[in-house]
Amino acid sequence: MKIRSIFGLAGAVFISGSALAQSPTPVVVQAVQATSTANVPSAAPIRAAETDTAGAAAAFKALQQMKAANEELLRKQAATLQKLDELEKAAEQIKIFSKRG
Repeated sequence: MKIRSIFGLAGAVFISGSALAQSPTPVVVQAVQATSTANVPSAAPIRAAETDTAGAAAAFKALQQMKAANEELLRKQAATLQKLDELEKAAEQIKIFSKRG
């Protein structure tokens, strides 16, 4: 009886302590300020477009490489799953044969 009352008292203290806990302070994130485009010369947009095209081509090539790597990984995973299924079937057969014998 004393043990129950001790655990009950400890539980009440724990619950009341967690109810009084403070909530975390909010995190304030500063907004990014836009830069002024009045200082940019007229030739800069052409260079930026060339850079964007080159960057897009590089990004496309990187995406193709990632796609090929992902396809290879998926092929390996499919082969592994097939082997695991075969092992599971073999284990079930062993269980069946061990129960008979």
